[in-house]
Amino acid sequence: MHIKQLRVRPRKAQPANPCAAELMSLLSCWTASSDLHSLGPCAEASQAMIQCMRTTPFGAKKHKPSINFHLRRLNKIL
Repeated sequence: MHIKQLRVRPRKAQPANPCAAELMSLLSCWTASSDLHSLGPCAEASQAMIQCMRTTPFGAKKHKPSINFHLRRLNKIL
């Protein structure tokens, strides 16, 4: 089936996680020292992660139309 008016947008690339390095250091510290409460050797990594989460601006999620919305649009064309 071929529909002339139907257009599909390409997927956008996912943005990189700005706190990925801090998260990896915190997880590796937890794995190496079993300090899950971040009171001992993981306190610095925990503080770095908290600081990164506080200072990084996270945008609000955009509303993603459901499949039913697109099917209704397509039904009007057909």
